[in-house]
Amino acid sequence: MASHVFYRKLRRTYPHIVRGQGCWLEDAEGRHYLDGSGGAFVVNIGHGVSEIGEAMAAQAARVGYVNGTAFTHEPVEQLAEEVARRSHLDYVYFLGSGSEAVEASLKLARQYWVERGQPAKHKILALTPSYHGNTLLALSASAREHYKTLYSDWLVAIARVPAPYPYREAPRASALEDVIVSEGAETVAAFIAEPIGGSSTGASVPPPDYWRHIREICDRHDVLFIADEVLTGVGRTGTWSALEPYGVAPDIMTLGKGLGGGYAPISAVAVSGQIVDVIRDGSGAFQHAQTFSHHPVLCAGGLATLRYLDAHDLLARVSHIAPRFHEALGTLREMPHVADVRGRGLLAGVELTGNDAERFAQAALDAGLVVWPNVNIVMLAPPFIITEEEIDELVARFRTALCRLQ
Repeated sequence: MASHVFYRKLRRTYPHIVRGQGCWLEDAEGRHYLDGSGGAFVVNIGHGVSEIGEAMAAQAARVGYVNGTAFTHEPVEQLAEEVARRSHLDYVYFLGSGSEAVEASLKLARQYWVERGQPAKHKILALTPSYHGNTLLALSASAREHYKTLYSDWLVAIARVPAPYPYREAPRASALEDVIVSEGAETVAAFIAEPIGGSSTGASVPPPDYWRHIREICDRHDVLFIADEVLTGVGRTGTWSALEPYGVAPDIMTLGKGLGGGYAPISAVAVSGQIVDVIRDGSGAFQHAQTFSHHPVLCAGGLATLRYLDAHDLLARVSHIAPRFHEALGTLREMPHVADVRGRGLLAGVELTGNDAERFAQAALDAGLVVWPNVNIVMLAPPFIITEEEIDELVARFRTALCRLQ
Protein backbone atom coordinates (compact mmCIF):
# COMPACT_ATOMS: atom_id res chain seq x y z
CA MET A 1 0.00 0.00 0.00
CA ALA A 2 1.33 3.44 -0.96
CA SER A 3 2.21 5.70 1.96
CA HIS A 4 0.86 9.23 2.39
CA VAL A 5 3.91 10.22 4.47
CA PHE A 6 5.98 13.03 2.94
CA TYR A 7 9.35 11.41 3.56
CA ARG A 8 12.49 13.50 3.57
CA LYS A 9 14.08 11.22 0.97
CA LEU A 10 11.62 10.28 -1.73
CA ARG A 11 13.56 7.64 -3.66
CA ARG A 12 14.18 5.10 -0.97
CA THR A 13 12.21 2.51 0.96
CA TYR A 14 12.10 3.01 4.72
CA PRO A 15 12.28 0.03 7.08
CA HIS A 16 9.15 0.02 9.26
CA ILE A 17 10.34 0.03 12.87
CA VAL A 18 7.98 -1.67 15.30
CA ARG A 19 9.96 -1.65 18.55
CA GLY A 20 13.18 -0.60 20.20
CA GLN A 21 15.02 -1.88 23.24
CA GLY A 22 18.32 -0.69 24.62
CA CYS A 23 20.65 -0.05 21.69
CA TRP A 24 18.52 -1.97 19.22
CA LEU A 25 15.65 -1.38 16.78
CA GLU A 26 13.48 -4.06 15.17
CA ASP A 27 11.55 -3.65 11.92
CA ALA A 28 8.34 -5.28 10.75
CA GLU A 29 10.34 -7.97 8.89
CA GLY A 30 12.09 -9.02 12.09
CA ARG A 31 15.46 -7.47 11.21
CA HIS A 32 17.47 -5.94 14.04
CA TYR A 33 19.53 -2.75 13.76
CA LEU A 34 22.21 -1.59 16.18
CA ASP A 35 21.53 2.11 16.70
CA GLY A 36 25.07 3.39 16.37
CA SER A 37 24.11 7.06 16.11
CA GLY A 38 21.28 7.30 18.64
CA GLY A 39 19.05 8.14 15.68
CA ALA A 40 20.04 11.77 15.08
CA PHE A 41 22.36 11.94 18.17
CA VAL A 42 19.23 11.85 20.33
CA VAL A 43 18.84 8.46 22.04
CA ASN A 44 21.11 8.63 25.08
CA ILE A 45 19.30 6.54 27.72
CA GLY A 46 18.35 3.82 25.23
CA HIS A 47 15.15 2.68 23.56
CA GLY A 48 12.20 1.24 25.44
CA VAL A 49 12.55 3.10 28.75
CA SER A 50 8.94 3.06 29.92
CA GLU A 51 9.51 5.44 32.84
CA ILE A 52 9.78 8.45 30.51
CA GLY A 53 6.49 7.78 28.77
CA GLU A 54 4.82 7.11 32.10
CA ALA A 55 5.99 10.46 33.48
CA MET A 56 4.71 12.25 30.40
CA ALA A 57 1.37 10.42 30.53
CA ALA A 58 0.96 11.27 34.21
CA GLN A 59 1.57 14.95 33.48
CA ALA A 60 -0.84 14.89 30.51
CA ALA A 61 -3.50 13.48 32.82
CA ARG A 62 -3.00 16.41 35.22
CA VAL A 63 -2.64 19.20 32.66
CA GLY A 64 -1.43 18.78 29.08
CA TYR A 65 -1.02 22.39 28.01
CA VAL A 66 -0.93 25.90 29.40
CA ASN A 67 0.15 29.07 27.67
CA GLY A 68 3.75 29.79 28.64
CA THR A 69 3.15 33.54 28.46
CA ALA A 70 0.40 33.34 31.09
CA PHE A 71 1.16 30.45 33.49
CA THR A 72 3.91 28.38 35.01
CA HIS A 73 3.81 24.79 36.29
CA GLU A 74 5.84 22.33 38.33
CA PRO A 75 7.64 20.43 35.50
CA VAL A 76 9.04 23.62 33.92
CA GLU A 77 10.12 25.01 37.31
CA GLN A 78 11.89 21.79 38.29
CA LEU A 79 13.48 21.22 34.89
CA ALA A 80 14.72 24.81 34.71
CA GLU A 81 16.34 24.42 38.12
CA GLU A 82 18.09 21.21 37.04
CA VAL A 83 19.32 22.55 33.69
CA ALA A 84 20.48 25.87 35.16
CA ARG A 85 22.42 24.12 37.92
CA ARG A 86 24.12 21.69 35.56
CA SER A 87 24.90 24.37 32.98
CA HIS A 88 26.23 26.88 35.54
CA LEU A 89 23.83 29.48 34.14
CA ASP A 90 20.83 31.22 35.66
CA TYR A 91 17.72 31.03 33.51
CA VAL A 92 16.33 28.51 31.02
CA TYR A 93 13.85 28.96 28.15
CA PHE A 94 12.34 25.72 26.79
CA LEU A 95 11.42 25.04 23.17
CA GLY A 96 10.81 22.04 20.93
CA SER A 97 13.93 21.55 18.79
CA GLY A 98 17.58 22.44 18.48
CA SER A 99 16.94 24.76 15.52
CA GLU A 100 14.38 26.66 17.60
CA ALA A 101 16.84 26.97 20.47
CA VAL A 102 19.56 28.36 18.22
CA GLU A 103 17.11 30.75 16.54
CA ALA A 104 15.98 32.01 19.96
CA SER A 105 19.55 32.36 21.26
CA LEU A 106 20.60 34.54 18.33
CA LYS A 107 17.50 36.72 18.66
CA LEU A 108 18.16 36.99 22.39
CA ALA A 109 21.73 38.19 21.73
CA ARG A 110 20.41 40.89 19.41
CA GLN A 111 17.74 42.06 21.87
CA TYR A 112 20.28 42.18 24.69
CA TRP A 113 22.52 44.65 22.85
CA VAL A 114 19.61 46.81 21.73
CA GLU A 115 18.36 47.05 25.30
CA ARG A 116 21.88 47.85 26.50
CA GLY A 117 21.85 50.85 24.20
CA GLN A 118 24.21 49.39 21.59
CA PRO A 119 21.94 48.68 18.59
CA ALA A 120 24.88 48.70 16.17
CA LYS A 121 25.92 45.29 17.57
CA HIS A 122 23.93 43.07 15.22
CA LYS A 123 26.42 40.78 13.47
CA ILE A 124 26.77 37.07 14.19
CA LEU A 125 30.07 35.23 13.79
CA ALA A 126 30.20 31.46 13.30
CA LEU A 127 32.64 28.73 12.39
CA THR A 128 33.17 27.18 9.00
CA PRO A 129 32.42 24.29 8.58
CA SER A 130 29.55 24.21 11.08
CA TYR A 131 25.87 23.39 11.48
CA HIS A 132 23.32 25.03 13.78
CA GLY A 133 19.89 24.14 12.43
CA ASN A 134 17.34 24.54 9.65
CA THR A 135 15.25 27.56 10.60
CA LEU A 136 16.34 30.58 8.59
CA LEU A 137 18.55 32.37 11.12
CA ALA A 138 20.03 29.10 12.38
CA LEU A 139 20.63 28.01 8.78
CA SER A 140 22.29 31.35 8.10
CA ALA A 141 24.69 30.68 10.98
CA SER A 142 25.46 27.24 9.58
CA ALA A 143 28.27 26.68 7.11
CA ARG A 144 26.87 23.68 5.29
CA GLU A 145 26.45 24.98 1.78
CA HIS A 146 24.52 22.07 0.27
CA TYR A 147 21.75 22.76 2.82
CA LYS A 148 21.73 26.49 2.07
CA THR A 149 21.85 26.72 -1.73
CA LEU A 150 18.09 26.72 -2.32
CA TYR A 151 17.46 29.38 0.31
CA SER A 152 20.46 31.66 -0.16
CA ASP A 153 18.31 34.66 -1.13
CA TRP A 154 16.48 34.42 2.21
CA LEU A 155 19.49 34.06 4.48
CA VAL A 156 21.44 36.76 6.31
CA ALA A 157 25.18 37.29 5.94
CA ILE A 158 27.34 35.70 8.66
CA ALA A 159 31.05 36.38 9.07
CA ARG A 160 33.07 33.18 9.15
CA VAL A 161 35.88 31.94 11.39
CA PRO A 162 37.87 28.80 10.48
CA ALA A 163 36.69 25.88 12.62
CA PRO A 164 39.11 24.06 14.94
CA TYR A 165 39.61 21.05 12.68
CA PRO A 166 42.99 19.52 13.60
CA TYR A 167 42.85 16.85 10.90
CA ARG A 168 42.64 19.50 8.19
CA GLU A 169 44.22 22.62 9.70
CA ALA A 170 45.91 23.66 12.94
CA PRO A 171 43.30 25.32 15.21
CA ARG A 172 43.91 29.01 15.77
CA ALA A 173 41.73 30.84 18.30
CA SER A 174 43.24 34.16 17.19
CA ALA A 175 41.33 33.78 13.91
CA LEU A 176 38.22 34.86 15.83
CA GLU A 177 39.91 38.07 16.92
CA ASP A 178 41.00 38.75 13.35
CA VAL A 179 37.39 38.54 12.16
CA ILE A 180 36.04 40.65 15.05
CA VAL A 181 38.57 43.39 14.29
CA SER A 182 37.85 43.16 10.56
CA GLU A 183 34.08 43.40 11.07
CA GLY A 184 34.38 46.04 13.79
CA ALA A 185 33.80 44.93 17.37
CA GLU A 186 31.19 47.64 17.82
CA THR A 187 29.00 45.79 15.26
CA VAL A 188 29.44 42.20 16.52
CA ALA A 189 26.71 40.81 18.78
CA ALA A 190 27.71 37.18 19.28
CA PHE A 191 29.91 34.28 18.30
CA ILE A 192 28.24 30.85 18.11
CA ALA A 193 30.07 27.51 17.99
CA GLU A 194 29.85 23.83 18.91
CA PRO A 195 32.56 23.11 21.54
CA ILE A 196 33.22 19.70 19.95
CA GLY A 197 32.59 19.43 16.24
CA GLY A 198 29.30 17.96 15.08
CA SER A 199 28.76 16.20 11.79
CA SER A 200 30.29 19.08 9.81
CA THR A 201 33.77 18.43 11.20
CA GLY A 202 33.29 14.86 12.39
CA ALA A 203 33.66 15.20 16.16
CA SER A 204 36.86 17.23 15.88
CA VAL A 205 38.29 18.07 19.31
CA PRO A 206 40.04 21.45 19.81
CA PRO A 207 43.26 21.63 21.85
CA PRO A 208 43.02 22.21 25.62
CA ASP A 209 43.55 25.97 25.57
CA TYR A 210 41.39 26.78 22.54
CA TRP A 211 38.11 27.71 24.25
CA ARG A 212 39.85 29.62 27.04
CA HIS A 213 41.39 31.87 24.37
CA ILE A 214 38.01 32.18 22.64
CA ARG A 215 36.39 33.26 25.92
CA GLU A 216 39.14 35.85 26.49
CA ILE A 217 38.71 37.25 22.97
CA CYS A 218 34.92 37.53 23.36
CA ASP A 219 35.35 39.31 26.70
CA ARG A 220 37.98 41.66 25.33
CA HIS A 221 35.73 42.78 22.48
CA ASP A 222 32.38 42.68 24.33
CA VAL A 223 30.98 39.84 22.21
CA LEU A 224 28.53 37.25 23.59
CA PHE A 225 29.70 33.64 23.38
CA ILE A 226 26.95 31.15 22.51
CA ALA A 227 27.86 27.48 23.03
CA ASP A 228 25.71 25.33 20.75
CA GLU A 229 25.47 22.12 22.78
CA VAL A 230 22.35 20.79 21.05
CA LEU A 231 24.34 17.77 19.83
CA THR A 232 27.21 17.61 22.32
CA GLY A 233 25.40 18.39 25.58
CA VAL A 234 23.54 16.33 28.20
CA GLY A 235 26.48 13.99 28.71
CA ARG A 236 27.24 12.95 25.14
CA THR A 237 30.98 13.67 25.57
CA GLY A 238 31.18 12.41 29.17
CA THR A 239 30.34 15.67 30.95
CA TRP A 240 27.09 17.64 31.05
CA SER A 241 28.45 20.01 28.40
CA ALA A 242 31.33 19.48 26.01
CA LEU A 243 32.66 22.89 27.04
CA GLU A 244 32.91 21.93 30.72
CA PRO A 245 36.40 20.30 30.64
CA TYR A 246 37.84 23.52 29.22
CA GLY A 247 36.86 25.42 32.37
CA VAL A 248 34.96 27.99 30.33
CA ALA A 249 31.40 29.25 30.73
CA PRO A 250 29.40 30.68 27.81
CA ASP A 251 26.94 33.56 28.03
CA ILE A 252 24.26 31.42 26.39
CA MET A 253 24.07 27.65 25.94
CA THR A 254 21.67 25.78 23.67
CA LEU A 255 20.66 22.21 24.48
CA GLY A 256 18.44 19.71 22.71
CA LYS A 257 18.52 16.18 21.31
CA GLY A 258 19.48 14.17 24.44
CA LEU A 259 17.56 16.50 26.77
CA GLY A 260 14.45 14.42 26.17
CA GLY A 261 16.26 11.18 25.36
CA GLY A 262 14.23 10.81 22.16
CA TYR A 263 10.98 10.54 24.12
CA ALA A 264 10.16 14.25 24.19
CA PRO A 265 11.00 16.83 21.49
CA ILE A 266 12.44 19.42 23.85
CA SER A 267 15.28 21.93 23.68
CA ALA A 268 16.54 24.68 25.93
CA VAL A 269 18.30 28.04 25.91
CA ALA A 270 20.26 28.50 29.15
CA VAL A 271 21.22 32.11 29.81
CA SER A 272 23.37 34.09 32.22
CA GLY A 273 21.61 36.37 34.68
CA GLN A 274 23.45 39.38 33.25
CA ILE A 275 21.55 39.04 29.96
CA VAL A 276 18.17 38.44 31.53
CA ASP A 277 18.62 41.31 33.99
CA VAL A 278 19.19 43.79 31.16
CA ILE A 279 15.94 42.75 29.48
CA ARG A 280 14.02 42.66 32.76
CA ASP A 281 15.15 46.19 33.53
CA GLY A 282 14.43 47.32 29.98
CA SER A 283 11.42 46.18 27.97
CA GLY A 284 10.60 43.47 30.51
CA ALA A 285 9.99 40.72 27.94
CA PHE A 286 11.94 38.55 25.51
CA GLN A 287 10.59 39.36 22.04
CA HIS A 288 10.24 35.74 21.02
CA ALA A 289 7.37 33.34 21.61
CA GLN A 290 6.28 29.93 20.38
CA THR A 291 3.02 28.15 21.06
CA PHE A 292 4.60 25.09 22.62
CA SER A 293 7.41 26.71 24.61
CA HIS A 294 7.60 25.64 28.28
CA HIS A 295 5.21 22.75 27.49
CA PRO A 296 4.19 20.77 30.62
CA VAL A 297 4.30 17.30 29.05
CA LEU A 298 7.59 17.91 27.24
CA CYS A 299 9.16 19.36 30.40
CA ALA A 300 7.96 16.30 32.33
CA GLY A 301 9.70 14.12 29.74
CA GLY A 302 12.90 16.13 30.02
CA LEU A 303 12.83 15.98 33.81
CA ALA A 304 12.25 12.21 33.75
CA THR A 305 15.17 11.81 31.34
CA LEU A 306 17.54 13.73 33.63
CA ARG A 307 16.38 11.72 36.63
CA TYR A 308 16.97 8.49 34.71
CA LEU A 309 20.47 9.66 33.74
CA ASP A 310 21.18 10.36 37.42
CA ALA A 311 19.59 7.20 38.80
CA HIS A 312 21.71 5.02 36.51
CA ASP A 313 24.84 7.22 36.73
CA LEU A 314 24.99 7.33 32.94
CA LEU A 315 27.32 10.30 32.57
CA ALA A 316 29.91 8.41 34.59
CA ARG A 317 29.22 5.38 32.41
CA VAL A 318 30.02 7.41 29.29
CA SER A 319 33.39 8.39 30.75
CA HIS A 320 34.04 4.79 31.80
CA ILE A 321 33.25 3.11 28.48
CA ALA A 322 34.47 5.85 26.11
CA PRO A 323 38.13 4.68 26.05
CA ARG A 324 36.96 1.20 25.03
CA PHE A 325 34.71 2.75 22.35
CA HIS A 326 37.52 4.81 20.83
CA GLU A 327 40.07 2.00 21.08
CA ALA A 328 37.75 -0.29 19.11
CA LEU A 329 36.98 2.40 16.54
CA GLY A 330 40.68 3.15 16.18
CA THR A 331 41.17 -0.24 14.53
CA LEU A 332 39.19 1.09 11.55
CA ARG A 333 42.12 3.33 10.58
CA GLU A 334 43.72 0.32 8.88
CA MET A 335 40.69 -0.09 6.58
CA PRO A 336 40.46 1.20 3.01
CA HIS A 337 38.42 4.43 2.65
CA VAL A 338 39.17 5.54 6.24
CA ALA A 339 41.17 8.75 6.56
CA ASP A 340 40.75 9.48 10.27
CA VAL A 341 38.85 8.47 13.42
CA ARG A 342 38.34 10.93 16.28
CA GLY A 343 35.98 12.14 19.00
CA ARG A 344 35.30 12.32 22.71
CA GLY A 345 33.00 10.38 25.00
CA LEU A 346 30.36 8.49 23.04
CA LEU A 347 30.68 10.77 20.05
CA ALA A 348 32.95 9.84 17.16
CA GLY A 349 33.55 10.78 13.56
CA VAL A 350 35.03 8.56 10.89
CA GLU A 351 36.32 10.64 8.00
CA LEU A 352 36.34 8.84 4.66
CA THR A 353 38.80 9.41 1.83
CA GLY A 354 35.97 10.15 -0.61
CA ASN A 355 32.50 11.69 -0.48
CA ASP A 356 30.89 8.30 0.16
CA ALA A 357 29.13 8.86 3.49
CA GLU A 358 25.59 8.52 2.12
CA ARG A 359 26.49 5.35 0.21
CA PHE A 360 28.23 4.03 3.30
CA ALA A 361 25.18 4.75 5.48
CA GLN A 362 23.03 2.60 3.21
CA ALA A 363 25.64 -0.19 3.26
CA ALA A 364 25.71 0.06 7.05
CA LEU A 365 21.92 -0.14 7.25
CA ASP A 366 22.02 -3.24 5.05
CA ALA A 367 24.53 -4.64 7.58
CA GLY A 368 22.17 -3.80 10.46
CA LEU A 369 23.92 -0.66 11.72
CA VAL A 370 22.50 2.85 11.96
CA VAL A 371 25.00 5.71 11.41
CA TRP A 372 24.75 9.42 10.57
CA PRO A 373 26.34 10.52 7.26
CA ASN A 374 27.46 13.93 6.01
CA VAL A 375 29.35 14.13 2.71
CA ASN A 376 32.65 12.41 3.66
CA ILE A 377 32.05 11.96 7.39
CA VAL A 378 30.26 9.14 9.22
CA MET A 379 29.15 9.94 12.76
CA LEU A 380 28.61 7.55 15.65
CA ALA A 381 26.79 8.39 18.89
CA PRO A 382 25.34 5.24 20.48
CA PRO A 383 23.15 5.20 23.61
CA PHE A 384 25.06 5.62 26.86
CA ILE A 385 24.09 2.09 27.88
CA ILE A 386 26.04 0.40 25.08
CA THR A 387 28.03 -2.61 26.28
CA GLU A 388 31.55 -3.70 25.33
CA GLU A 389 30.07 -6.59 23.34
CA GLU A 390 27.82 -4.17 21.46
CA ILE A 391 30.79 -1.91 20.74
CA ASP A 392 32.57 -4.87 19.16
CA GLU A 393 29.43 -5.67 17.17
CA LEU A 394 29.18 -2.03 16.03
CA VAL A 395 32.78 -2.09 14.76
CA ALA A 396 32.26 -5.45 13.05
CA ARG A 397 29.19 -4.17 11.19
CA PHE A 398 31.04 -0.97 10.32
CA ARG A 399 33.83 -3.07 8.78
CA THR A 400 31.27 -5.06 6.80
CA ALA A 401 29.81 -1.84 5.40
CA LEU A 402 33.27 -0.53 4.50
CA CYS A 403 34.00 -3.72 2.57
CA ARG A 404 30.80 -3.16 0.57
CA LEU A 405 32.20 0.18 -0.67
CA GLN A 406 34.90 -1.68 -2.62
